[in-house]
Amino acid sequence: MAVFIHPTADVSARARLADGVRVWNQAQVREDAVVGEGTLIGKDSYLDAGVHVGARCKIQNGVYLYHGVTVEDGVFLGPRATTTNDLTPRAIFPDGRQRGPSDFRVTPTRICEGAAIGAGAILVCGITIGKFAMVAAGAVVTRDVPAYGLSCGNPARLVGVVCACGAKLSGGAEQLSRCPACGITIAEEALALHRQLSK
Repeated sequence: MAVFIHPTADVSARARLADGVRVWNQAQVREDAVVGEGTLIGKDSYLDAGVHVGARCKIQNGVYLYHGVTVEDGVFLGPRATTTNDLTPRAIFPDGRQRGPSDFRVTPTRICEGAAIGAGAILVCGITIGKFAMVAAGAVVTRDVPAYGLSCGNPARLVGVVCACGAKLSGGAEQLSRCPACGITIAEEALALHRQLSK
């Protein structure tokens, strides 16, 4: 399937877009960004230089992915979700001199396979969002979210466990083997986290 780039999008000739990638209105994809097969990049989104995005991701409108961010396959990023990449940002040095691009310290962030980041969430750099984890809309995430974890609030806290389908798991962990919402076998990692939170 061919790559689609909207006429108003700004995609660097040095970006690498796999088959089936769709880039919509006013989105910008900078140099050396890599985007996997079938990924959708929504209107007004920004992929900074060197950002890596996996296959079959859905990047909704106005998402900002800054240098140092890695997004694995099958990730959902809700509208206006934002990443950061410097834990001690400053525009100037103490003596008033302006900082240049090489004066910033990039701290990497990873969003693992199948994770979902809600609308307006902010991910402070240096964290990992685990496989099939879910971050609620508007959350400000300052620490790792484990695989299948559900995190919400400001600052975000781990409040539950979700199935790979996205349904929140409830009830006794010893009684769960299949997700009541979709019927698939619940991952052992999810069950272990559920047991831990149920104590």
